[in-house]
Amino acid sequence: MIAHLGSEYPRTAIYTAKSLAALMAEAEGAEFQRKVALGFFTALLIAGVALYWGWGIMYDTWNPFNREDIGIYTLYVPMIAFGLIGILLYRKKSVKA
Repeated sequence: MIAHLGSEYPRTAIYTAKSLAALMAEAEGAEFQRKVALGFFTALLIAGVALYWGWGIMYDTWNPFNREDIGIYTLYVPMIAFGLIGILLYRKKSVKA
């Protein structure tokens, strides 16, 4: 007789009430998540601007549209753009009473 493999073990739910999503639904968890994301996007913006300035100082070029400089342009423009967009999305919104 062939036994069913799943019949010997009790079935348990994969998702429980104490999942990460449940923790993030709490006010403290959501505020912490917002601060971490805001810090990441701020660091991304600062790194993009620092990369632009560092490259410009090191190679004495400020025009990113030169053929020789297009590679660095593809790095710092998305860093600055995603940093700005992330800061706008995760900033603290004013509460209207």
